[in-house]
Amino acid sequence: MTQPGNISNEQRLPGQGGLPQHVAVIMDGNGRWANRRGLPRIAGHRKGVERVRELVRTCGELRIPYLTLFAFSSENWRRPEQEVRLLLDLFLTALEREIKKLHEGNVRFRVIGDIERFGRKIATRIRQAELLTKNNTALTLTIAANYGGRWDIANAAATLARRVAAGELKPEDITAESLEANLSLAGVPEPDLFIRTGGEQRISNFLLWQLAYTELYFTPTLWPDFDRDQFEQALASFAGRQRRFGMTGEQVEAAKHA
Repeated sequence: MTQPGNISNEQRLPGQGGLPQHVAVIMDGNGRWANRRGLPRIAGHRKGVERVRELVRTCGELRIPYLTLFAFSSENWRRPEQEVRLLLDLFLTALEREIKKLHEGNVRFRVIGDIERFGRKIATRIRQAELLTKNNTALTLTIAANYGGRWDIANAAATLARRVAAGELKPEDITAESLEANLSLAGVPEPDLFIRTGGEQRISNFLLWQLAYTELYFTPTLWPDFDRDQFEQALASFAGRQRRFGMTGEQVEAAKHA
């Protein structure tokens, strides 16, 4: 198998392969992993936290600068009340246990989404963690929590609409660039590689705007089993693809050698 660690992380031109600059992941399959073992679903989520820790460490070692994880969608509130409560408790525990380690590892921690619905305690912990790590530079770890892609786009549109109403903008001044500048991931490169574990093959309202040209990778592996070897398989798949961004294959090849 291709060893991603041997691929130059500076190979960024379309079609050049190499390592992605930004990886986005839907971590699916925790509950099924637990059910197959006769365990409560929360056991799968706890195991999933271990995989997050491992993935963050791997991205740091491979010098992948951006990692965005879908931890809790705006649709996840529809799950059984007890499971939602346990997930929030686990999220709070992970915040309290992991942030110091992330800071020591020079990792910047961010959360995108409507965090106020989680309650004051979790929202405060999130802000404290973001403040503590804001100047770290090795890796930006973004957690999407109570997040939805449609919510994100609607929020950006509402921000621009308020500026139009205030006379700061004209409607014709609204462009794709101005909308993007008001999205949750403004200032962060769009994901190069999207990974979804657990066998489903859809993006489920995650980063709808940002995934326009992202390479998609789906695997039946459940998230708690998605180890470094599985991640390297995804990276090897990415490295073998030609990213054309609307160009022809010939143009991409010419750009590689320009």
